[in-house]
Amino acid sequence: MLTTGGYRKYLGFFGKRNVGKSSLINRLVGQEISIVSEQPGTTTDPVYKSLEIHPIGPVTVIDTPGVDDVGDLGNLRVERAKKALYKIDLAILVVDSSWSDYEKWLVNSFEKMEIPFVIAINKSDIDLDRSDLIKRIEKFPHILVSAKTGEGIEKLRESIIKELPKEEEIPLLSDLIDGGEIVLLVVPIDLGAPKGKLIMPQVEAIRETLDREAICIVVKERELRWTLEKLKTPPALVVADSHLISRIAADVPEEIPLTTFSILEARHKGDLLELVKGVKAIENLTPESKVVIMEACSHIPLVEDIGRVKIPRWLTNHIGGGIEFEIKSGKEFPEDLENVDLIVHCGGCTLTRAMMLRRLREAKRRGIPISNYGVVISYLHGIINRVLKPFPEVQALLEETYNAGK
Repeated sequence: MLTTGGYRKYLGFFGKRNVGKSSLINRLVGQEISIVSEQPGTTTDPVYKSLEIHPIGPVTVIDTPGVDDVGDLGNLRVERAKKALYKIDLAILVVDSSWSDYEKWLVNSFEKMEIPFVIAINKSDIDLDRSDLIKRIEKFPHILVSAKTGEGIEKLRESIIKELPKEEEIPLLSDLIDGGEIVLLVVPIDLGAPKGKLIMPQVEAIRETLDREAICIVVKERELRWTLEKLKTPPALVVADSHLISRIAADVPEEIPLTTFSILEARHKGDLLELVKGVKAIENLTPESKVVIMEACSHIPLVEDIGRVKIPRWLTNHIGGGIEFEIKSGKEFPEDLENVDLIVHCGGCTLTRAMMLRRLREAKRRGIPISNYGVVISYLHGIINRVLKPFPEVQALLEETYNAGK
């Protein structure tokens, strides 16, 4: 199993200042990964630590600042803590003996964002009146623990394992092929390719093909036609980079299934149907519209950057100019999405499936259509139907959705 950021579970520890979040994390993982102090507000920014927690496996633990921090700087810290909500698979709400509006807000946020959570009642080694607290939280999963003595830590670990969502795992491509079949990956080696490496969707496509006991052939776009001519048996699937899809489609016979890495990622990490439905919003754009290009990672823009240059150019040409484009990058979901007519999201290879689905839900809640790079590019180049052919269930649901809306 790949253990990059997009394939880990994210555990977020939340609560007020000085309830012992950092101490509890250190005790749970058996490492001094967070600074501990009696001084409230020691954690000034979310602290991320990637490690292994048996039997969960690879996780990233997020230690957040106290949500009751004060002052201008404190408010900034609280905002950082709030943004961490978009990243986590499970929240651990740490309390001591009191229940205030801060805890109420956190629980409401967890429920609104469909984040499962466990309440850790810390400082069990101290004799405190917790009767009112217990009444308020009895309907939620809760464990009495002590970061100081270790009491309840194993029960907390068990509760985390139990509450951690067991999401449906959707393969990248292994369910589209059979053993012994040929998968042809078209991988450009250009300015966007990391030196000496392949990007994660390419690596995972190779691994899934091998696990399926199929045959993986990797070529650059210039060798595609020659390779197809040399093969005695046509490939069961051709996968290409989105920005080359028009050129690739011209070289691949119509009867050979063809799609893009970004569309595979849309299904693997998110909801392909919703992202395809969102692309129809392009036809409602006008020269006065606003489009947000959303990148899940931060990278140095290239001269012909796919998200910052090529997609805006293609959209502008399609609409006839005048569109306002805004770039939002990073794993934090932006709050300032005012008067946005369309979000065009990257493939999300650095996000977990939970993160991507949460972004889709948030866009839907705000009434903003959302699609992704691969879907938008294929649509603008007039080959969306062809690259969706490997997914007949999506085409059927899409046709049903559009017919229902007529």
